[in-house]
Amino acid sequence: MSSEPHGIAFPADASGRRSTTAFGRAVLADALRPVDPAGARAAERETAWRSQYIGHFRRQVEAGLGAPGDWLTMAEAGLASVTDRMVVVRDGADVGLRTLLTGGPDRPLGTVEVRGTGRPVERLAIPYQGRQLTGDALRAQLERWVGAGVMEPSAAEAVRTVIDNPGWLALPGRTVAVLGAGAEMGPLPTLLRWGATVAAVDLPRPALWERTARLARESAGLLLAPVREPGPARAAGVDLLVDVPAVAEWLLARPGRLVLGNYLYADGGTHVRTSVAADVLAQRLRSARPDLALAFLATPTDVFAVPAGAVEHSVRAYAERSRTAKLLGRPLRWATRGRLLHRTYQPGASPGICDALVPAQGPNYALAKRIQRWRAAVERAAGATVSFHVAPSSRTSSVLKNKALAAAFAGAHRFAVEVFEPTTANALMAALLVHDLTAEPAVHAHPWQHEAEGAVHGGLWRTPYAPRSSLGLAAVLGYTTARM
Repeated sequence: MSSEPHGIAFPADASGRRSTTAFGRAVLADALRPVDPAGARAAERETAWRSQYIGHFRRQVEAGLGAPGDWLTMAEAGLASVTDRMVVVRDGADVGLRTLLTGGPDRPLGTVEVRGTGRPVERLAIPYQGRQLTGDALRAQLERWVGAGVMEPSAAEAVRTVIDNPGWLALPGRTVAVLGAGAEMGPLPTLLRWGATVAAVDLPRPALWERTARLARESAGLLLAPVREPGPARAAGVDLLVDVPAVAEWLLARPGRLVLGNYLYADGGTHVRTSVAADVLAQRLRSARPDLALAFLATPTDVFAVPAGAVEHSVRAYAERSRTAKLLGRPLRWATRGRLLHRTYQPGASPGICDALVPAQGPNYALAKRIQRWRAAVERAAGATVSFHVAPSSRTSSVLKNKALAAAFAGAHRFAVEVFEPTTANALMAALLVHDLTAEPAVHAHPWQHEAEGAVHGGLWRTPYAPRSSLGLAAVLGYTTARM
């Protein structure tokens, strides 16, 4: 890194260098070690981490598919490694990350309140292709998405339950803490429209808070935001990388049962640092409030174990692809030694492994999201309410600024993958959050099944082709239509 960080940071080596590669490699090896020692050694010895990380992240998922305890053991080991290795930089000196679990804030945060003046929402509505889908129209669209393989049937069933219970939308008696209040995929605007109480956390950026306050005033909800000094909403905001203790104390003072939702995103190594900050915050809050609920959105461009139904759908789609697709696919597979347009699963696999990691997103992104998956698994096993769902790829600004990804998204529909508009995606995922916080949780024998429950993967789990084997062609086909 070119400049010395402040707050949560990667550990420095003997030369003072803070290497994200060394950190990621060590953490994944530590996670693998209790269950797959050979996999741990392979990760430790990997000399081309930035280009070869994908295989190691896949191996960590595969290693946990035996006993449920193996999955949880690796999650606990990975989280312990993160907590033991990361540091906090204070006044130019490194101290252990664990100090944030008990240390007090430098000074307490104040609160800005913005009460909405709008009418509360009376029924669930999902914006889609220029329409607000409600009632029977929304039910019909859910069936179309399930039929097309865009979402798992359990996701559609959960949304139908929310349709039938509109009184759930405002989440009475709860405060939802949204980390990453300005995130395009975050639920803040939707929850406020539904009349919920939202404790919003994001950086001190006046334009962001002016926009957020305006949304709150027009809504039926209540916005609470942390502020350093008394002032208007535009003065709100806090840097979680430096102020975990202050944010923890501020959230503990919020009314009702608390929900902590992590919707943070940043580029490169900062994404890992923010995931670690959110994880430390979750640990601290859980120790003080055992009834804390946690919420995460998983990326579909990761490695997941998927149910037999998804495998069967994909195998059938591959067998029934058009004559033209078959004729074009054979020479492409031959010319690329099988790298292009090959099937995702072996018929009958249960569970199957959908490996949709995208090399362009990099190992830091993969690790940031894996930390969240580990925390979700561990806290669920400990009895916490956890809302964890795979969310669809969406046309957010953070994605579209990557020209290769933007092009791939533009061509994805040719391979039975739907890329969502952020407004549609975050309304759907907010509905699933409401379901998880209110309905009886599903009971599964293995943690991978919890991850698969209610997934809205956009089709990546059920497409005829392995995602990376079609991604390049999708980009070529999409370059002419990508919105850049």
